[in-house]
Parts: sequence; structure tokens; C-alpha cells
Amino acid sequence: MFGITYTCPAAIYRNAMGVLRNFENRREPRTLADINLTVWGVDTHGERFLQTAQARDISLSGALLTEIEAELRSGDLIGVLYAGKRARFRVVWIRQKGKDEKLQAAIHRLESDACPWQELLEERVPASAPVADSDTEAAK
Repeated sequence: MFGITYTCPAAIYRNAMGVLRNFENRREPRTLADINLTVWGVDTHGERFLQTAQARDISLSGALLTEIEAELRSGDLIGVLYAGKRARFRVVWIRQKGKDEKLQAAIHRLESDACPWQELLEERVPASAPVADSDTEAAK
């Protein structure tokens, strides 16, 4: 379900000296999620749309949406509503998911808008975060 931070395995390779390298250019980790949200905007035909979709992985700056029925293209501006919070996102890329003709869309949040799922991301504890030793803290 929710709370697993990961790096795409395809983004890791071994260079000529046998050192593992990460060539993914992400500035922040993605977190696996399965959240329902509402998406709206204007499709490629100039028609308004409003639909439900799912976010499969999320970060502060974006998400991977699935179950998109509207025809979109890279560069389109869409709105997302999650838990009563709205934000605008730019479509980065689109790909067809299977034979049902629904789309996947990678989206990037406009900096002027707050992240609608920020509270979800704050709930998870990063694996690299130091854990306070209660005995040491009590001794102080």
C-alpha cells in the first residue's frame, strides 16, 4: 500500500569499474501509494473533463497517475483534488496502459501551488532518519 520509498531498478547500472551508479535525475524520492483523487482540465479536443484517477507513486513535486480516460499530451496543465486540497500540475509524459485505452501520466506540480498529499509524505519515517535513543535522551 503506502509508505515505501524506492529508486527505480532500471535507473541503477554498473560502470566500467564495477561501481554501481544511479543515473535517475530525481531530486526527491518517490513513495509508492494507491490514492484516489479527482483530475480535471481540458483535453486535446478542447473539451473540459472531470474524472477520478489513481496516483501510484507520489513525491512533493509530482506523481504517476493511472486510469486517465481523457486524451492529454505533454505540457498540458491539469488540476488535481485530493483530501479537499487542490493543486495544478503540468503533464510531463503520457503512455497508454494496456488494451483498455486508459492512460498513465507523469505530472509535475507548479511551484506556486502546495502539494495536496504533503501530509501523507510527512507521515512516513525516512529509512535514513536517526532514531532517538530514549535512554540517552532521558539521561540529559
